[in-house]
Amino acid sequence: MRIPVTMPLFAWDAPEDSPSLTTIRDFLAAVPDAALLEALRAWRGRGRDDYPVHVLWGVALLTPLLRHPSTEATLGELARNAALRRLIGIESEAEVPKAHNMSRFFLVLGQEPQLTLLHEVFDRMVRTLGEVVPDLGAHTAGDATGLSARRETHPSRTDLPAPAGGRKEYTDEDGKVVKVVEWFGYKLHLLVDVKHEVALAYRVSGTSAGDNEVLPDLVLDGGKNLPKGRIQSLAYDKAADDGQVHGVLHEAGIAPVIQNRSPWKEDFERVLPGHDGSSHLVHDEAGTVYCYDVVSDPPVRHGMAYIGHEPSRETLKYRCPARHGKWRCPSEGRCNAGKTYGKTVRVKETLDLRRFPPIPRATKQFARRYRGRTAVERVNARLKVFWGADDGNVVGAARFHALVGVVMVVHIGLATLLASAPRREGTLGKMRLGPIAQALREKLSG
Repeated sequence: MRIPVTMPLFAWDAPEDSPSLTTIRDFLAAVPDAALLEALRAWRGRGRDDYPVHVLWGVALLTPLLRHPSTEATLGELARNAALRRLIGIESEAEVPKAHNMSRFFLVLGQEPQLTLLHEVFDRMVRTLGEVVPDLGAHTAGDATGLSARRETHPSRTDLPAPAGGRKEYTDEDGKVVKVVEWFGYKLHLLVDVKHEVALAYRVSGTSAGDNEVLPDLVLDGGKNLPKGRIQSLAYDKAADDGQVHGVLHEAGIAPVIQNRSPWKEDFERVLPGHDGSSHLVHDEAGTVYCYDVVSDPPVRHGMAYIGHEPSRETLKYRCPARHGKWRCPSEGRCNAGKTYGKTVRVKETLDLRRFPPIPRATKQFARRYRGRTAVERVNARLKVFWGADDGNVVGAARFHALVGVVMVVHIGLATLLASAPRREGTLGKMRLGPIAQALREKLSG
């Protein structure tokens, strides 16, 4: 890969549509798969070894890496390409596995302990990147997407969720359904870095599992894969607006950037907790705090000026909007008499973690962080379109979970290559390694 220095660290438009042999070699060397291969060999035991497990594993990785639509296409290229065969340890065309060998391999890869070890390969590569890239995971976003699969007549693993029908409705601002998406298969839940578009954690669930049910475990996985305290914020849609989710994020010190659900059917303004009606302070369903100028007739509502989050007190600080914005309010004398900064109020987060997050929903910072959710959509598109996670022809839960695990390893493997690739300065300039690429190569070589 030839990446200009002006491109971002993870330049996702830089990988070749048809990776070179050098890129494939570097990718295979970057995957820490020793424990997984050992478990696969132990599973095989003294059985026939016509096709060694490292060969089958190499074919599994090459299929998404080369963007082939099926395993059969990869096997066909291996039969034609001797140099590619040698990269994964195949000496001759006769030693290329058959399609049914790969089907059996994915079935075994989806069993325990192989499936857990496959997930650990992904986790180890994320941890390596997190140690080298100082801002990886600082601001994150999450989402779930549907993946197609096929039912297995005789399930090989009963502890994994079976594929089922899924349905997702999209509504407009008035709550009217404007789009419906239906599929048969599973849901893939992702936690993604919004700046670098790198997946930090993933989970596969049945279609009936809610995003709010899976997100706590997803955040826990992401926290283990990154240095302690790295994650500062998490953006998600209203599917994650749940008391348990907000509680988990609060305990972890992560600021939730989550759109709120709207269950209130009446009394859309309520007196701010801890105040009576004489203070004329109210809040809406999203937690936005307002004050009323009751001197005017009729009374006029103004949004209180948000000053900032006070972590030591776990409070949100608001001030008089007139004093803060330097305009005259008819209630100036009643509210601000003898106060240098005008009326000041602190709202405890713990009054309602859903309603009063550290980043209030009415602020520009919330809007900016919430736009980071588009990073998850781009990652989902790459997983589905480029690397075949939404193949739709995979039969059975074990094979499907194994396929998703392989695709996620390819995703994080390419991210590792992008971060460690040398950059070129100018059209004819020389290639050089940046400090992150140098540190990452030292870790990989070690």
